Amino acid sequence: MDGRQVRPEGYRPRVVDAQIERWLRLFGAIEISGTRWCGKTWTSLAHGRSVTYVDRGANLQITQADPSFALAGEAPHVVDEWQRVPELWDVVRHAVDDAGGAKGRWILTGSSTPSDEKRAHSGAGRIGRVRMHPMSLLESGESTGEVSLAGLFEDRFRPCGANPDILSLARACVRGGWPDLVDVDPADAQVVIGEYLSAIFGQSIPRMGGNTTIAERSATSVARNLGQSVTLDTYARDVFARDDARGSSNDEQQSVSGHLALLERAYLVDAVAGWVPPSRSPKRMRTKPKRYLADPSLAVSLLGLSVESLLQDWQTLGLVFENLCMRDVDVYARAVPGAGFSPVRYYRDDSGLESDFIVELSDGRWAVIEAKLSPNKVDQAASSLLRIRKKLAGDALTRTRDPSFLAVLTGTGESAYRRPDGVYVIPLRTLGA
Repeated sequence: MDGRQVRPEGYRPRVVDAQIERWLRLFGAIEISGTRWCGKTWTSLAHGRSVTYVDRGANLQITQADPSFALAGEAPHVVDEWQRVPELWDVVRHAVDDAGGAKGRWILTGSSTPSDEKRAHSGAGRIGRVRMHPMSLLESGESTGEVSLAGLFEDRFRPCGANPDILSLARACVRGGWPDLVDVDPADAQVVIGEYLSAIFGQSIPRMGGNTTIAERSATSVARNLGQSVTLDTYARDVFARDDARGSSNDEQQSVSGHLALLERAYLVDAVAGWVPPSRSPKRMRTKPKRYLADPSLAVSLLGLSVESLLQDWQTLGLVFENLCMRDVDVYARAVPGAGFSPVRYYRDDSGLESDFIVELSDGRWAVIEAKLSPNKVDQAASSLLRIRKKLAGDALTRTRDPSFLAVLTGTGESAYRRPDGVYVIPLRTLGA
């Protein structure tokens, strides 16, 4: 069960490493959460000294009988797949209290979130939360990282060149950011990803109380509507194959809503909330969440696509590219000093003015970002960003501060530069933390 741990052989540094080191200095325990297979265990072992794998061998039965069994080991002690025994949360919380203020004792990792009723206490102040994603392009070596998201908030930027090749970008979307697949051919990666999804729908979701078929069709509907703030009726009509004339029933919508919640608890689907600027009425905002898959390769698999079919369907490639941007922007935004647990949102107001991503920091600074696959769309995107700034920061009654920056993320641009109107144009493969 225990033993001195070293950084796993072949471990690729992750953006989240710095946050984990800091959180271990601040909290008695930390929880690293994220979708299965995104690298949580390896990253935890890279920071830990001993480990208990809750879901291996007889450990599950022993931990269910005596949750404190999983906590024994040299600190920081990793408890992998802790959510299989939800009672561990409160056991760790009490152990942190009993440790008399000692920091960095335990690292909990989990690929799903237990329901709230199984945790008696939030763990606030005792257990720090860290969110992981599949690897960003920076982490997989496909972004130069010459443009820093944190640097943009500090007005630090230098123009640089970029890789404009669309084929390699499509391959990155199809292969995804899974650590074990970084060097795998995209077609082979999709075989593995298909099996990965089958295991989640066929095993993880039923264990959480869901239905395999409804969960799979709900995820497929999310893939079909990537980044759209659609209604439950839209999802339900997809899931239950209802035509526009009939629509969906309330029971069907509730079923889909429950399964979307399960997919979010499994970190397979990310729900991005709408952003409401200070002093503006939320009644004038459309705040239905926009949903993305945890990795663009999941959308590719659910829609039955390939590198070749994506390159023949520019509109779908654009949506998959937006999902890629969402993954990477969220990874980098969480690393910006002062970022909260959910620093990325989207904006859409009652006039239809919208932006893909709002990055907001705890000190009130914020930025507006659009994702456009082709540089041909940059002028249109920049115009929209400038309108948002004028509408929100130009009205004294709203008391909204100027955004720190406006940016358009592109997929195929040849360089990162700043336009005369101040809008940054940044190929995604130059962006980093």
